[in-house]
Amino acid sequence: MSHTIEFLLIWGAVVVAIPVAVVFLETVAAILRRNSSKAQSSQPRPAAGILMPAHNESGVIQQALAALMPHLRADDQLLVIADNCTDDTAAIARQFPVTVVERSSDSERGKGYALAHGLNYWGGSVPEVVVIMDADCHFEPNALDYIVSCAAARQRPAQAVYLMECPIDPTPRDQISAFAFLFKNQVRPLGLYQLGQPCLLTGTGMAFPKDLLTAERLATGNIVEDMQLGLDLAVQGYSPILVPGAFVRGQLPKQSAAAVSQRTRWEHGHIQTLLTCVPRLFLAGLRQRRMDLIALAFEMCVPPLSLLVMLWLGTFAMAVAFFLATKLPGPLLVSALSGILLLIAIMLAWLMFGQKVLSGRTLLCIPLYVAGKLSLYRRFVTNRQKDWVRTRRDIE
Repeated sequence: MSHTIEFLLIWGAVVVAIPVAVVFLETVAAILRRNSSKAQSSQPRPAAGILMPAHNESGVIQQALAALMPHLRADDQLLVIADNCTDDTAAIARQFPVTVVERSSDSERGKGYALAHGLNYWGGSVPEVVVIMDADCHFEPNALDYIVSCAAARQRPAQAVYLMECPIDPTPRDQISAFAFLFKNQVRPLGLYQLGQPCLLTGTGMAFPKDLLTAERLATGNIVEDMQLGLDLAVQGYSPILVPGAFVRGQLPKQSAAAVSQRTRWEHGHIQTLLTCVPRLFLAGLRQRRMDLIALAFEMCVPPLSLLVMLWLGTFAMAVAFFLATKLPGPLLVSALSGILLLIAIMLAWLMFGQKVLSGRTLLCIPLYVAGKLSLYRRFVTNRQKDWVRTRRDIE
């Protein structure tokens, strides 16, 4: 009986060790060749069409448009889709030299439907490269040029490095959340880039050759529509590529309820996509003999960092209890090794990338942050978020 339990515990530890090994490999790859990812020089690029979906964004859209204007060329098109708005988002956007369309639908709500509406508005005159930019984000210098040039040259989706800035007077939770975001959206994708592999799409700062986007493909209420879109395109032969020198930034919501809503949407959507898409990606990669799909499958098998820590803690606790009862060390050795690799990866990412967003003192608060996520993951089982919900802005 003890050997059967040992076998099951070892396999449980191995299941957790696989995503830990992926995180460790990506982190080491990002650090070992970190200096090779400097921003490339600006290259001539084709005209771009920027789609900016906006649902009740009156508090932030003026700043977003003002920041975006200097990045546009004369032949670029910027289309703001005021989607199911009950405020003056459209009126504010019309103060700028942009095209504004308004959309209203009680049944089709979400970012994907807004983007599809914008693409339909352009009809047969879609610009050569389409960029998706959220109404609460801003590009850093040259970022728009970089991703448009990359998408046009490679004929693949191009993803900027999307980071979150802390609000004024950030709490420890804000800082840790910003670091987790940096770990997921910069460190790990940079590691994949250095290994010659594609990345996941992260929702904003994305450029697509026009032939890759259709209204039918975009029109979805998926709460992580960007992630799903990237995986669908990858299976069809158009794996997204990171543009390491291009940065787009947003800001974490200060309000506690808004922050919880945002994290719930991201993480429930991530877990659901993990459960449904990883087998499909592995099978497609094996069938098509494509390493890029297999790499994306391994990337997708990594759950949100807090959940990964919780899973490791669970397997480690069971391994310790089993060892104390039987003196059989197998499960404990596997679990301990994966825990060491996970700790090294987190510390390396913090040392090389994260010290500006997360102080050493706040780093010690990570266990409390992880514990605070228990209810979020419990709700995935008991009350999973399935509908797209906009994040409430602090200014409201």
